[in-house]
Amino acid sequence: MFRMHDPFRRAQLAIAALFLFLGFQYATWVSRLPTLKTHLDLSAAQVGLLLMAGGAGAVISFPLVPPAMKRLGSRLLSLLSALVLGLILLVLAVLPNYPVTLLVICLDGVAVGFLNVAMNAQGAALEVEYGRTVMARFHATFSAGSLSAALLAVGVNLFTSSLAVHFTAAALLLLLAVGLTQSGLLPQDQQVESAPDATLNSTPEQEADSASEQAEQTEPAERPKRRLVLPTRVTIWMGLAMVFGTVTEGAMNDWSSLYLKDIAEAGPRVTPLGIAVVSGMMVLARIFADGWRARWGDGRIVVAGSALAGAGLAVALVAGGVFPALLGFACVGLGVAAVTPCVYVAAARQGPDALALVAAMGTIGLLAGPPVIGFIASGSSLTWGMGAIAVSAVLVSLCATRIRWPALVPAQPTPAAQPPGTLTADR
Repeated sequence: MFRMHDPFRRAQLAIAALFLFLGFQYATWVSRLPTLKTHLDLSAAQVGLLLMAGGAGAVISFPLVPPAMKRLGSRLLSLLSALVLGLILLVLAVLPNYPVTLLVICLDGVAVGFLNVAMNAQGAALEVEYGRTVMARFHATFSAGSLSAALLAVGVNLFTSSLAVHFTAAALLLLLAVGLTQSGLLPQDQQVESAPDATLNSTPEQEADSASEQAEQTEPAERPKRRLVLPTRVTIWMGLAMVFGTVTEGAMNDWSSLYLKDIAEAGPRVTPLGIAVVSGMMVLARIFADGWRARWGDGRIVVAGSALAGAGLAVALVAGGVFPALLGFACVGLGVAAVTPCVYVAAARQGPDALALVAAMGTIGLLAGPPVIGFIASGSSLTWGMGAIAVSAVLVSLCATRIRWPALVPAQPTPAAQPPGTLTADR
């Protein structure tokens, strides 16, 4: 196992391995969908249903995550979920028929839901323990995992088309990465709830919400437990921000190339640049976003970034043409890159129930966004459909103003120079 004297770097590497694991695992089997389609003799509709089964499994995991987090903790839950996802790759290589494949992909979605919440809880706890912003780079690592899986698929296909060879190699690499870094995961979940004064532009109504939440948390222990825990207003605003953010992100990936081809009338060599510009800007922005968060605070980054995404895309649609479209797409990638990392951090500070709800709503946004844009486009035009994406980005900005955003103290030159768990309020 890796030996590091710096506990922060050791934990950062271990948690980053989880994010890379999830991106790599998902992209590995998705990259071989054509082979799975041929092997199982599937129609296009059956392939679509297969993809939906994974999303449905993630949504199913929502009520199961909070009790699992409380019983196992994020460290053990992360490792168990990663083990299941690695084994699923091996199973996918030998599936006998379509119904069994649907079941396995649904199970994959459930495990993804568990790992998604657990690894984001680990990342949020690391930020609190060491007072340093790292979550955006973790999400960039997820994107790097997807890219690495695609490159591995290309390399394997140069030698063999066998799913068994590809998925076995991928599973072994994934399990090796987790095995080498698992000792660096935080041994127990940290207390990540934000301090009462750690707010950004708090309004009287937000302060009332906070007081109400604290009153609920300090109820006498002898009072019987409620069977149904309703989300707070703050959690609902987080969930809505996540929905609109993932709608924006997912729909741009699915519709940007078609907009360039059908509306901007770009040539076949240019149309792939739609996805490339959005994805490239998101990865680049996520590399630097943690520094922006430490300097300006999560709330300001989300509000300003999503407003930039919506305004930039709207101006591009009004202007028309290929070059304005690419500039608008770049604004979207830059603007929404930090939305999901920041919202995950804020949700994790509210506890596992809030984090699970926000993660589930993010999955719903990814599933529902592209079809909704398609319905709008079919009823009017793709320009109006893309306009709906711009509106969705603006709605993220509006929701973000209703969220209490705690901020971490900017990182010091060395982790030891800064006391773990120090929090401050945005100014």
